[in-house]
Amino acid sequence: MSIFVSYIVLGLSLSAPMGPINAAQLDKGIRFGFLHAWLVGVGGMVADGVFMVLIYFGIAQFVDTPLIKLFLWTFGFFVLTYTGIESILKSGSLTSSSSHGQYETKRKAFRTGFFMAISNPLSILFWLGIYGSILAQTSSSYEAGQIFIYSMGIFLGITLWDLTMAGVATGARKLVSPRILRMISIISGFILMGFGIYFGVQACRLLFG
Repeated sequence: MSIFVSYIVLGLSLSAPMGPINAAQLDKGIRFGFLHAWLVGVGGMVADGVFMVLIYFGIAQFVDTPLIKLFLWTFGFFVLTYTGIESILKSGSLTSSSSHGQYETKRKAFRTGFFMAISNPLSILFWLGIYGSILAQTSSSYEAGQIFIYSMGIFLGITLWDLTMAGVATGARKLVSPRILRMISIISGFILMGFGIYFGVQACRLLFG
């Protein structure tokens, strides 16, 4: 049981650093509420699951080829930059009591998180290093069923963090003044654009370097 808890903690620690998904969750939670913010996290978690399956079956090396990485860097650049610009442009419409959930479907919130995560080559390399090392460590000592349970522990930790981020964003939406909400949304937008520009630079280096 203690091993399972340690993997839950691992999932929490993997999700905690500020990145595109957390920034997008904060923005969606402020603008649309808890469910939209959580669905961004769910989308990212599904992408994480895809990476884990790829690594489990040993085909992650294919995704790490230059052509695929170029596509992912470029696609990630467009997704993150578009989402960041959208966050900044729509920040002016925020009020503490307004609800704009009807203007964005829950499917779009899910797709935002999924495409952000699935188009990030850093996520692939990250999971290759983290989950690959976990498989190497546990495969010799545990059966496939136990490895699956421990993998679910990682997912449980990620889920808990997603719920926490969605709750924080929703609480800010209800308790913080409209001016501060707009500032948070703008900052989240610039963070997303920053990651997008980084992805674009990496694509150019891969293409012209």
